[in-house]
Amino acid sequence: MTEQDYDIFDGKTFKDLTKDIYRNAKNKKNQIEVLIKEIHNFISNIDEAVIVAPIIKELMDVSVKNDEHLIKLASVLQRIIVKSADGRDDDLLTLSEHEKEELLQVLQETANEVQKKSDEINIIKEKNNKILEI
Repeated sequence: MTEQDYDIFDGKTFKDLTKDIYRNAKNKKNQIEVLIKEIHNFISNIDEAVIVAPIIKELMDVSVKNDEHLIKLASVLQRIIVKSADGRDDDLLTLSEHEKEELLQVLQETANEVQKKSDEINIIKEKNNKILEI
């Protein structure tokens, strides 16, 4: 079995995952272009642009984060596949201390980013509600 044919789950291979990552990036580019063109027609003044721009930014950020997670997953799976091919099944999922520290750091950074984004979304919602009340 080649690295590309390695079955991840339920018939999903490593090759399928890499194709999904590529398709997501390509589709995201097209979707963002279409979204901006459609929204552009509805914006008639700067106040509306100020309301819509953070929403578009947030959608783009979430999309990028999703792709980053898929890429990280592919990286981890690739390491597992390589270790498996080398016959090192006994330590297949064992992480070094450095890798554990790295994962904990990434986890903490991700949690901080999620909290920050949540706070930013709440602030934007409050500002939009105040603008709409006027």
